[in-house]
Amino acid sequence: MSLQQTYPDGRVALAEGVVLDDPRFTNGDLAPVPVERRTWRTYNYLALWVGMAHCIPSWTLASGLVALGMDWKQAVLTIALANLIVLGPMLLTGHAGTKYGIPFPVFARASFGLRGANLPALVRAAVACCWFGIQTWIGGEGIYLLAGKVLGHGWLTAGQVAGTPWTQWLSFLVFWLIEIAIVTRGMETLRRVENWAAPLVIVGALVLLGVMADKAGGLGPLLDQPSRLGWGSGFWKVFFPALMGMIGFWSTLALNIPDFTRFGGSQKAQLWGQTLGLPTTMTLFAVLSVLVTSGSQAVYGAPIWDPIALSARMSNVAGALFALLIVMVATLSVNIAANVVSPAYDLSNLAPKHVDFRTGALITGVVGIVIMPWKLIANPHVYIYTWLGVVGGLLGTVAGILIADYWLLRRTRLSLADLYRQGGRYWYTGGWNLRAVLAFLVGGVLAVGGSYSTVSDGVKQGPFPVGGVIPALKPLADYGWAVGLGSALLLYLLLSLPGRGREA
Repeated sequence: MSLQQTYPDGRVALAEGVVLDDPRFTNGDLAPVPVERRTWRTYNYLALWVGMAHCIPSWTLASGLVALGMDWKQAVLTIALANLIVLGPMLLTGHAGTKYGIPFPVFARASFGLRGANLPALVRAAVACCWFGIQTWIGGEGIYLLAGKVLGHGWLTAGQVAGTPWTQWLSFLVFWLIEIAIVTRGMETLRRVENWAAPLVIVGALVLLGVMADKAGGLGPLLDQPSRLGWGSGFWKVFFPALMGMIGFWSTLALNIPDFTRFGGSQKAQLWGQTLGLPTTMTLFAVLSVLVTSGSQAVYGAPIWDPIALSARMSNVAGALFALLIVMVATLSVNIAANVVSPAYDLSNLAPKHVDFRTGALITGVVGIVIMPWKLIANPHVYIYTWLGVVGGLLGTVAGILIADYWLLRRTRLSLADLYRQGGRYWYTGGWNLRAVLAFLVGGVLAVGGSYSTVSDGVKQGPFPVGGVIPALKPLADYGWAVGLGSALLLYLLLSLPGRGREA
C-alpha cells in the first residue's frame, strides 16, 4: 500500500489513514501541509518578497557599496546581479516545499538524515537569530524617534543605560513584543500582514522620494559622483567579495524558502511570485535608496543613507510620523518573515515533542536580544565582508548539498512518510548521513577558511587575520558562497555515487 498520493498537478501528500506518530520527529508544525491548506498564490509570494526586500538593511546595501568606493551604477549592478544569481537555488529548494508541503528542516532530512538535519537547521537558525536582533534594534529605533516627535526632546535625551537612552531600550522592547505577538499567531496571520504591508511600504518609499525630490529641486549631485574604483582591477577586487556578500544577504532564504513554499497552491505560483518579487524589488529598492539619498545631500548638505535618520530630520511632524511608520511596517514585515519563521521551525525540529512553532519563535526572540547584534552593522567592511561573506559561504555549502541530493540524485522523488520515522530510507547511520556531513565540513572550510580582514587607513577592519585564517585558502574567500555551493555539491555527488541505486 502506498503511503503517499500524488495529485494531478504533481503535489504530493500523505495517503489517507497514514499517521505520523513519532514525537521525536514530528509535531503539528513540522508535518506536511495538507493539499487543501496549500493556498498561497503568486501575489502572496510577490507580496512576501516586496515586504522582505523593503527593509532598512536592503536600503543601506547600496550605501555600503558606495562607502567601499563604487558609484551608484556599480552598486545597483552588483545588487541586481547578486539577486539574479541567488534566485536560482531559491527556486530549486522551494520546489520541494510546494511539492511535499514540508518545511526546510524536514526537507534537509532527505540529505542529512533525520538527526543530521539539525546541523544545517541550527546553522540557519543561528544566522536568523542574529538578523532578528539587527532588525528589531532598527525597528526599535524607529519607535524611539517617532515617540520623540510626539513627546518632545526629553524623550530623546533621557538618562542613559550602557551608553544608550533608556527610552531607546524601551522602544526596542516594545517593537520586540509586537513582533512576537504577530508571529505566535501562526503563518496565516503572517500571510495577511505581508499582503497589506507590501503595498503600504511601496507607497511610503515613493512618497519619501517625492518629498526629497521636491525639496532638493532635483536629485542632487550623488548621481554624478564618480567611482573611486573605476572599472579596472581596483573595481574587480571589491566587486567579487561584495557580490558574494550581496548573495549572502538572501542566501538564508535560499535554504529555508520551503518554510513558505510549503503553502503554495502550485509550482507556478511560487516560481512566478519569487521571480517577479525578489530580483526586481531588490534592484528597484537599491535605485530608490540612491535617489532619495542624493536628494538628502542636496537638502541637508550631506548624504543621509539611513531612512530612519532621514525621516527624523523632517520639519513637518505629520510627514515625519508617516515616514517613520512606513519604516517600522517595513522592518516588521521582513523581520517576522525572514528571521523568525525559519528558526521557529528549525528549533522545533531539534525537539518536536517539547518545542512547537510558537516556542521556537520565543526562543528566537530571546537569543536575538542577548547577542548584541547592533555591533555587526557599525562598519561596512565588517558587515559586507565578515558577516555577510562568512554567512553566505556556510549557507551556500548547505544549498549545494540540498540541490545535489534532491535534483541530481533523487530527481525530486521523496518518500514523505520516511522523512518522519526512524529506520526509514533517510535514517542512514543512526540518523546521520555522514556523506552530507563530510561535504558540509569540507565545503565550509574551503568557503570560509580563508576569511580575512581588510586594512583601511592602516587599521584592520574585522576579526580575522589580514593574511586569512588559513592563508592558503585566502584566494577563495572572496568567492565564499560560490565555492561553498560548488564544492559541497560536487563532493556530495562523488561520495553518493557508490550508493546511487538506493531508493528515493
